[in-house]
Amino acid sequence: MLLGPIAPAHGLGGAQDLPLPAPLAISGGTAALVVSFCVLAFAWRRSRYTPSRAARPAPAWLATVVDHPAWAVLWHMVGLVFFGWVTWALVAGLDRATNPALGTFYVLVWVGLVPASLLFGRVVRAVSPIRTLNLVLAKVLGGDPATGLLRYPERLGLWPAALGLFAFVWRELVNPHQVVLASVRLWLAVYAAVMLLGAAVFGDTWLERADPFEVFSDLVARLSVWDRVDGRLVLRSPLAHLADTPVRPGLVGVVAVLFGSTAYDSFKEQLRWVSFLEDHRAHDQLWGLAALVGACLLVLLTFSLAAVLTGVEGDLRRATLPGRFAHSVVPIIVGYMVAHYLSYFVELSQQTIQQLSDPLVRGDDYLGTAGLTPNLWLSLHPTFLATVKVLAVVLGHIVAVIAAHDRAIALLPKRHHVTGQLAMLVVMVGYTGGGLWLLFGS
Repeated sequence: MLLGPIAPAHGLGGAQDLPLPAPLAISGGTAALVVSFCVLAFAWRRSRYTPSRAARPAPAWLATVVDHPAWAVLWHMVGLVFFGWVTWALVAGLDRATNPALGTFYVLVWVGLVPASLLFGRVVRAVSPIRTLNLVLAKVLGGDPATGLLRYPERLGLWPAALGLFAFVWRELVNPHQVVLASVRLWLAVYAAVMLLGAAVFGDTWLERADPFEVFSDLVARLSVWDRVDGRLVLRSPLAHLADTPVRPGLVGVVAVLFGSTAYDSFKEQLRWVSFLEDHRAHDQLWGLAALVGACLLVLLTFSLAAVLTGVEGDLRRATLPGRFAHSVVPIIVGYMVAHYLSYFVELSQQTIQQLSDPLVRGDDYLGTAGLTPNLWLSLHPTFLATVKVLAVVLGHIVAVIAAHDRAIALLPKRHHVTGQLAMLVVMVGYTGGGLWLLFGS
């Protein structure tokens, strides 16, 4: 993805450039995962988070501010103003790689929602211009933005969001026109039209289940300390918050697209894959699409198979297990996003803030940020960067093992508490080793 002069900071470079030995990182990461599982098997004998509503009230002053109606209005306005500014750049700005709409779309929104949701909770829901426009349209027409005209079909679940997420990662990772402004305009116009039309029919439930960015943000926010219990702002353990992820149709599809696409983003930088596409240039887009679909399906099938290979008994149906364990993939997704996009986000977000001061790409400085110089400290300290990336992958998997173990303790009969998790452990070890290999080989 070429968004400007520092875009190559997206990766760490080839394996030969890494300051850490790849075999050591891979073996150490998988060993840490296995040891963590063994410790949990002996020390974690009862479920602590399934179910658990334990929480501490947020500080009174903070709850007073956040619960005030003006707080929600403020963030609606911030989101709408920012949306208007970027739309101005998207519609009237020159079609160049330095147009801030591109950096906003790919960097600030897509990658940035991960740290923002971890720190502040469901941020996309708070600032979404689509939600704000739906609210305004409903008020003008005398309707209720929460309900719409029809009841949302429960069987659809999160499948619309999974399709939307796939549409985004396709255009980001496979579409050759990813940084052509007209192509981005078309994608965003279709996205906005589908979201607003769906919201008019099904109300805010459509946005909660179908908006790819909101669903992604809400999933990541499950690892934040912020939550609402009975309408009150509270502080919760991230693991308890994660365990309360609603089990809906399509949840496994969503996590498979998020995880699989991040893995493909690393895979497509492999020298062998690049050489293969060079030899098949006439059909490189079809091969790219096939590889992206294959990566998502690989995650979907391996995770689902590991989930159903347990010693369930009684009324618990094996077919429901992938959805019940899907929340445990969220820490892995976050870990891989940090590992793959850390330097890319830190450095290109600074460049995008610089470019936002010149929305028409003609040398203006409306915001006073055009003269900022991006800080490239991370790229200049490769040992630190590589260490953080490896730790992010390993820590994400350890948290995932904890979440899966706690759910298994709650669902499985006692004699299968350990043996029933072995298939999931094998799959997660494979994810860890494969992810680190891709990280070091791209």
